[in-house]
Amino acid sequence: MADAGKLAVVGAGLMGSGIAQVSAAAGWQVSLRDVTPEALDRGRQAIEKSLGRFVDKDTISAEDRDGTLDRITTTTELDEAVADADLVVEAVFEEVGLKREIFSELDRLCRDDAVLATNTSAIPVTKIAAATQRPESVVGTHFFSPVPMMRLCELVRGHKTGDETLSRAREFAGGIGKTCIVVNRDVAGFVTTRLISALVVEAVQLYESGVASAEDIDIACQLGFGHPMGPLATTDLTGVDILRDATSNIWAECADDKFYPPEILSRMVDAGDLGRKTGRGFFSYE
Repeated sequence: MADAGKLAVVGAGLMGSGIAQVSAAAGWQVSLRDVTPEALDRGRQAIEKSLGRFVDKDTISAEDRDGTLDRITTTTELDEAVADADLVVEAVFEEVGLKREIFSELDRLCRDDAVLATNTSAIPVTKIAAATQRPESVVGTHFFSPVPMMRLCELVRGHKTGDETLSRAREFAGGIGKTCIVVNRDVAGFVTTRLISALVVEAVQLYESGVASAEDIDIACQLGFGHPMGPLATTDLTGVDILRDATSNIWAECADDKFYPPEILSRMVDAGDLGRKTGRGFFSYE
């Protein structure tokens, strides 16, 4: 397989490791960076487990798996990861201060011609790009979890994102097997997160007020609207904390009450009922 270029992924969590996996599978030389060796080990193990499932299903060969793993290196040093990268994808926790801090460092460490991408799902790209001296090189690349399975990538143009930057981001995402949509105006939540957040907030309010059970609300969406998964099961899959934070970010930007997170979401986060990753959310997975 031909070398597609050098990619740095900042953040080895679920999203970062997934982006690293599909990019390496498509021929990119990937440097995966996180702040601790333990986080990198978890990310590497997640990639190995995911690739193993594809081998078991005869979707890829053992040779393809080994080649993908060989194209991924890990490091705790940001400068080591990004110095020679053609493109950098940040995939850390959805907190604007943290993202701005990272992008300020990327601005200092990366090549002048590097594309700097953020995997934010709700924070306006312009807020993140403003931490750099090259906002024209910053673009949103919103992937979906689990990245190896989900085909969509939402490309978000910040207020100053350049045409070439957007074009290179589209080429990258398309080259790793994703279908892209373009968000031309940098509104909080973009297209997909605004849509799912509004549906989730209404579904949670119906559940919280006792109108219907979680099971019946999800069945209504599946059988009534043809959704493959109901909004409450989607919240569990994505993470109750993730969707609570996403709706909070959108509401903080636009003050539209349809995005205001219901109280029960915060109480579930406080209790550690975060969905599939903790074994319990709106449904039990134990």
